[in-house]
Amino acid sequence: MKKLAQENAKEALKKVIDPELGIDIWTLGLIYNMEIKKNKIQIKMTFTSPMCPYGPVLVENVKNELKNISFNPEVEIVFTPPWQPSEEIKMMLGLA
Repeated sequence: MKKLAQENAKEALKKVIDPELGIDIWTLGLIYNMEIKKNKIQIKMTFTSPMCPYGPVLVENVKNELKNISFNPEVEIVFTPPWQPSEEIKMMLGLA
């Protein structure tokens, strides 16, 4: 059951798109950790930069998507380690 809940949460997080990059936050690697206990979900995530102008929007969208599938979300923003795009993301953005 926990695996199904994790998969549902992952799919919900894939619906949250970074407005600057046009890629979902899961694929970008902005989700560092996800813990589920019953209907409570704790998300540890980061932004592409500490000064991300869309940070509050991303957090609100994460909460809304998780609420839509009956989770009670808590979101913690961390900047350690700093986000680094993977080679795949660099290619998607035309940086590699």
